[in-house]
Amino acid sequence: MERLTFDLAQTPLREVNRLLHRDIGAGQAVTITNPDGAHNIAVGLTVPIDVEVIGHAGYYAGGMNKHARITITGSAGTGVAENMMSGKVHVKGFASNGAGASAHGGLLVIEGDAGLRCGISLKGGDIVVGGSVGSFSAFMAQAGRLVICGDAGDALGDSLYEAVLYIKGNSKSLGADAQFEPMGEDDYRAVGELLAQAGLAHDPRAFKRIASQRSLYHWNADANQEY
Repeated sequence: MERLTFDLAQTPLREVNRLLHRDIGAGQAVTITNPDGAHNIAVGLTVPIDVEVIGHAGYYAGGMNKHARITITGSAGTGVAENMMSGKVHVKGFASNGAGASAHGGLLVIEGDAGLRCGISLKGGDIVVGGSVGSFSAFMAQAGRLVICGDAGDALGDSLYEAVLYIKGNSKSLGADAQFEPMGEDDYRAVGELLAQAGLAHDPRAFKRIASQRSLYHWNADANQEY
């Protein structure tokens, strides 16, 4: 099947997104050139197609993705793969704030660093970051996994629920109710599989596990808001 190419310097993004939603069949490969930081590239896709964005994307690239495989050869702005349901979004560069926010499924790969609140309110998706993440990453993450190959800023995993975090480097601090736990064979296997899917070469046994203490599951009136 011939690869389709859309040049955003010639074709309006609204028209490209409309074509991706309505006229592109399963298995089709699409290239988008000259994105020039445009917002909302390839959002809300619901068919298993391959989309390659050559250059830097703006806000919410690949947001609400379902089934599609989206590769961004540059960096991505705020909210890349936000609310993703399934499929894969792969950022070859860096990602700004809120990467993978509220993702229910699928895999987000960021080869470089991610900004603040990576994986905030994660609801079941997987995120692998080849570099470091900013403060308050995985805040209120409810389900899913976040693998960090570098370091993390302040309050990593603040108010975690059932999501599990794996970090190779160091976190400046852990958030409320987050704690380090021993790694088991299932953890090593999970990290190894996610790293393989991301195309990153790290030893799974170099990672540490962070999960919830579960002390915030029920409000304690005697805690005086100190957790």
